[in-house]
Amino acid sequence: MRHVIIALFLLLPVMAFAVEPDEMLQDLVLEERARMISKELRCVVCQNQDIDSSNAGVARDLRILVRERLVAGDSDEEVIAFIHARYGDYVLMRPPFNASTLALWLAPFVLAVVSLLAGWAIILKSRRKGVVADFSEVEEAEIARFIDINTPKDN
Repeated sequence: MRHVIIALFLLLPVMAFAVEPDEMLQDLVLEERARMISKELRCVVCQNQDIDSSNAGVARDLRILVRERLVAGDSDEEVIAFIHARYGDYVLMRPPFNASTLALWLAPFVLAVVSLLAGWAIILKSRRKGVVADFSEVEEAEIARFIDINTPKDN
């Protein structure tokens, strides 16, 4: 029984959603559509969190706006287009590939190539160094002096 209670408490954060009861629609079909649309929209405050999961005030306003548009008869695409027109590409979880989002889409690939090239250059450089030369006579004398100083003497 104790394990069941612990498991339940561990699952509570997973089961918790930010959608509050007063936001939910009575029509279950429209509510399901609203949830699907909300998963496609990013919270402009929380950055990488959809509005369905965010507790931010702006996310709540967007969830209510989505539901209002659905009740007004808009299609899913029209609702997303309505919010996209007001908040721009940033509000979309999957922004379109265009000139303004080019860096967003290409940055991971560019960083991966740069990292691979840097790693390759480091490996090549370490292979070229080869074997380290022996110590010079001055260095060997300094090492011997250091060892003599730090070696305990028998009385």
